[in-house]
Amino acid sequence: MAAEFARMPGYTRENIEKVIVLDGHENFLEGQRRGKGVLFLTAHIGAWELSSYAHALYGYPLHYMARPLDNARLDRLVNRYRGLSGNAPIFKNESARAMLKILRDAGTVGILADQNTMQQEGVFVDFFCTPACTTAGLARVALHTGAAVVPGYAVWDAGLGKYRLRFEPPMELVHTGDADRDIVENTQRFAKVTEEIIRKYPQQWVWVHARWKTRPKGEAKLYKFL
Repeated sequence: MAAEFARMPGYTRENIEKVIVLDGHENFLEGQRRGKGVLFLTAHIGAWELSSYAHALYGYPLHYMARPLDNARLDRLVNRYRGLSGNAPIFKNESARAMLKILRDAGTVGILADQNTMQQEGVFVDFFCTPACTTAGLARVALHTGAAVVPGYAVWDAGLGKYRLRFEPPMELVHTGDADRDIVENTQRFAKVTEEIIRKYPQQWVWVHARWKTRPKGEAKLYKFL
């Protein structure tokens, strides 16, 4: 990923197809046609930095959720590289308002949804047969705006000798009339899709962090080193 990131400034609309091709792009376009914006659901799998960068070069820039890096100079460098193809960051302190405006304008927001979340920001859903505290923000925004949730991920295809940016069909949201239940059930659906993608390409899931760090109240820690 570090090597791919370093090479991104050299990619253009003219040469990007030599590196990564679109697969199932009609699914993304279907979500876009609905006119309420697209939530690009993805994970730290394959070439996740390259996925959004390349998609912008193909003509579909997005805004991405980002946490500022502790090193200010490195943070500026990373965001400059990410923005060379037309993408722009949304930082945590401005996320809710910015996301709503982007989606109202039928834009796209990319969200990496496979990270551990603090209890006040997430809900517990099943992830690889273990309760995992998962961001509830994606479900809240999707339910509030009606934006299409389209899973997408870039994985290495040895047969092609390049990456494939695959889009799955827009997900149908659960609407039960109970707001809290809707958030949990839709978050579970998103987690299930992410898990299915990882199970299909386990060797390409490179997010090595304590995914199950936050535990339900009263449950023992799973990581002895934390």
